Amino acid sequence: MNGIDLTVFFLYMAGITIFGGSFFRKNKSSEAFTLGNSDIPGWVVTMSIFATFVSSISYLALPGIAFLSNWNAFVFSLSLPFAAIIAVKFFVPLYRRINSPSAYTYMEQRFGPWARIYVSLCYLLTQLMRIGTILYLLALALNAIIGWDVATIIVVTGVVVTIYSMLGGIQGVVWTDAIQGIILIVGAVVCAVYILFDMPEGPGQLFAIAAENDKFSLGSFGLELSKPTFWVVLIYGIFINLQNYGIDQNYVQRYMASRSDRAAKRSAFIGGMLYIPVSALFLFIGTALFAYYNSGAAELPADLQDINRSDRVFPYFIVNELPAGVTGLLIASIFAAGMSTVSTSFNSSATVFLTDYYNKYFKRTASDREAMKVLYLSSVVISILGIAIGIAMINVRSALDAWWKLASIFSGGMLGLFLLGAFSERKNVLGAIIGVVAGLLVILWLSLSNVFLGPEALGNQFHTYLTIVFGTTTIFLVGFLVSLLGNKNNGA
Repeated sequence: MNGIDLTVFFLYMAGITIFGGSFFRKNKSSEAFTLGNSDIPGWVVTMSIFATFVSSISYLALPGIAFLSNWNAFVFSLSLPFAAIIAVKFFVPLYRRINSPSAYTYMEQRFGPWARIYVSLCYLLTQLMRIGTILYLLALALNAIIGWDVATIIVVTGVVVTIYSMLGGIQGVVWTDAIQGIILIVGAVVCAVYILFDMPEGPGQLFAIAAENDKFSLGSFGLELSKPTFWVVLIYGIFINLQNYGIDQNYVQRYMASRSDRAAKRSAFIGGMLYIPVSALFLFIGTALFAYYNSGAAELPADLQDINRSDRVFPYFIVNELPAGVTGLLIASIFAAGMSTVSTSFNSSATVFLTDYYNKYFKRTASDREAMKVLYLSSVVISILGIAIGIAMINVRSALDAWWKLASIFSGGMLGLFLLGAFSERKNVLGAIIGVVAGLLVILWLSLSNVFLGPEALGNQFHTYLTIVFGTTTIFLVGFLVSLLGNKNNGA
């Protein structure tokens, strides 16, 4: 990496840190830190929601998985319209009406304090895994460029993001998200165009090689439940995106930071829809890389042809094939994708800790100064845990697969409880508790049956993506039926 690339990259890192931290002057209260005083422009919230969808998980792992296989992962994006419409119609008005910094206040209103604790704890666990995975993927990119130790890069990146997310609060986070969202799109477009026109025989060769190897396939349309078929990934995507829009603090906090109900709905819809073409662009880059290295345009080192290292192919290309200056831009855009999501997780997780734990169980009448101390301290603790998890992610086969599996497990069926509260008029606490217990048992069975019962166990006949599907469905159906029976008995 030459001096031009290093200059571009470090200017970006310094600029985004200074810009995010500059909101410190407007960040003197807990309301400003968590909601930006509900006065953030609509386009900024839109780009922030989009940038929250896109992370280094998308920027590196999607090209990696397309290079390794096909466009099966794009099916996840195809589920977004359904979730976005439900969000605009039901979720955004619900949270705007409740008017709380935390997404989980609603759970207490419906089922009591236990539900709030359960769902907020599931959220925090999921965010820690997300932070760790993203920091790990960012470290892969920089490791390929300058050869620094992956663990060292994870630590340094985590500290930088912690600084500007703490100083700037939610305003610093969403404004830097907006800028980073633009940078990552520009970087991806530049890379895709470069590969397309650098093929030895022209752009047509790329599509010919890809088609010959079935690289644009969306996966099998069979009905097997043990493989990531089109239908399995689509159903998984619907459930995960409903969870994102419906009960993920990262998104709900942005609904509340918007200036009006209309602005919140528009941002939620457009921010999600924007991810669809951008995710297709990332997958196209992976397919293009496959064609590029199979066309004889360049040679891929033998160690990167290992299926366990597919996430490293894109960084290798950026470093070794792109012209000076463009390499720096691409690395900056990768960091833009990751840093925006990590900063969001830091701020939202700190907000959850303050609202759902400290203010509820430690000091209900805490002053604003005390609240700010809690927000700062919890941000630091979350960053330390996230950094530790990122280091533990080293040598994982596929970061995308690992994240999707961990998200299914640690989300703990929280979507099921939310749907039970949102779409069932019955308020039966016992039914909700029994539903959650049943759902957790299903999740544990699907997740651990291989460990205790071996590969032939019934639970292993279902793909890991279906964990959240079965867990959520179990919680909703069991909770609804128990509530229905309980009400009938009471009526009798």
